[in-house]
Amino acid sequence: MSYQEKRTLTSMVAGLAVLVSYCIYILNAYHKGWFAPDDMKFCATVMLVFIGIGVAVAVVFQILFHILLSMGVAIRKGDCDDKAIEKEIVSATVEDEMDKLIELKAMKLGFIIAGAGMVAALLAVVLDAPNAVMLNVLFLSMNVGSLAEGALSLYYYRRGVYHA
Repeated sequence: MSYQEKRTLTSMVAGLAVLVSYCIYILNAYHKGWFAPDDMKFCATVMLVFIGIGVAVAVVFQILFHILLSMGVAIRKGDCDDKAIEKEIVSATVEDEMDKLIELKAMKLGFIIAGAGMVAALLAVVLDAPNAVMLNVLFLSMNVGSLAEGALSLYYYRRGVYHA
């Protein structure tokens, strides 16, 4: 598995962990009656907190990933100096045109899903759904779009990507 695949998988695991914990928290809060369906302040506050948690978790996961990557290279290389290990890590992290093309194609899918979520949120408002539904549809569509972006990146790294 390449460096880019491992990095993408790490980001997806971090994002999925935050998304699942958010869903569990918000469903638990709703069932316990901590907020009314039209309480936008509660939902917005929880979302902002989970965005902060998501950033922190992503940073920690990436730091741990790079530490483990460095340890894996050092173990694989065996008895060599730090410069040889650093050289291999730097060569693995270089992005080429294929990486950029994969990122662009995957981002396109992420934006499509987030845009569809925006339309779904507007439809929820038109259909007189509670305001919390609109906020949650937006939040979830952005998270699902990010996860789909990662999944498509992994797919393209395995299958290959073409210009067409």
